Amino acid sequence: MGNALESDTTTVSEVELKPTSTIIHDDFGWFYVVPYLVWEFTRSNFATFVIPNSTFGILGALVPTFATVGSNGPPTALEVLQRFPTVIAFNWYNVLVFDLGNQRSAESIQEDLLNKPWRPIPTGKVTPEQTRRALLLFIPISLWLNYSLGVWEQGVMVPILSYLYNDLRGGDEIVRDLIIAVAYGVAHSASLKIAIGNDISREAFIWVAIISGVILTTMQVQDLKDQAGDRTRGRRTVVLFIGEWFSRTSIAFFVALWSLVCTRFWHLGLLAFSLPGIIGIVVITRVLLKRTPAEDSQTWKWWCLWTITLFSLPVIAMTGS
Repeated sequence: MGNALESDTTTVSEVELKPTSTIIHDDFGWFYVVPYLVWEFTRSNFATFVIPNSTFGILGALVPTFATVGSNGPPTALEVLQRFPTVIAFNWYNVLVFDLGNQRSAESIQEDLLNKPWRPIPTGKVTPEQTRRALLLFIPISLWLNYSLGVWEQGVMVPILSYLYNDLRGGDEIVRDLIIAVAYGVAHSASLKIAIGNDISREAFIWVAIISGVILTTMQVQDLKDQAGDRTRGRRTVVLFIGEWFSRTSIAFFVALWSLVCTRFWHLGLLAFSLPGIIGIVVITRVLLKRTPAEDSQTWKWWCLWTITLFSLPVIAMTGS
């Protein structure tokens, strides 16, 4: 992630020793402050994790074959819509657990000073110690909520994956994308189960596994924009470990491949293929030709949109289009 700072230890120490910002003590009180800080911790992952994963669950819940046979049958469109806020909440509070663990280490602070200096810890709004204590509170709360929503099996994986990625620094190793792919699979299956209101079928699990394969082979697109900070902390992403040319070429190849594979999996024709195909062409063009950090950041958002078009394919297949 960018060139190394001139003084690694000094900068981080200043952040760690900086007193909590007056935002914690203003006249609005904690009622307003906590939601604001939650938003700042999760802001960068809301549009790229919370929304896509929730969309996967909502669209998938509209496919009758994704629900197991039950006394009430598949949910109605109204029932799915009513569960949408709960699906959003599930993804949001679980990504908060991950982000609190991810942003509190000295290496992460150093990285954020380069890539995301607006986050709460680099700006001094909270300290790493306060973030650690918040984790002690939010992890048990999240586990209880996951149990209450009937997704205990998936939900218990969140702090485990967060520990592997953050505390054991799996996010700095070449296994980074594998951990992320598993995390997306957990979020997708849980979102689908919450939206359906019942257990999900074998076909649904196969679709979750396919999308996890999509994530595993193309998720490195998010690392293109962060090369400066990643390089500073010695992170072994695909783009830094193997090379930028290989990374960009493989992303372009797999975006094209998965657009075709996912369309054929649902036995859809050329018209349906055009949905992920057109957005996929935009991603491929951008990843190969536009190479500045700002351009790569936009490409990452186009990639998120492309994944949503893949999520829509089961619904299109259901309507017989």
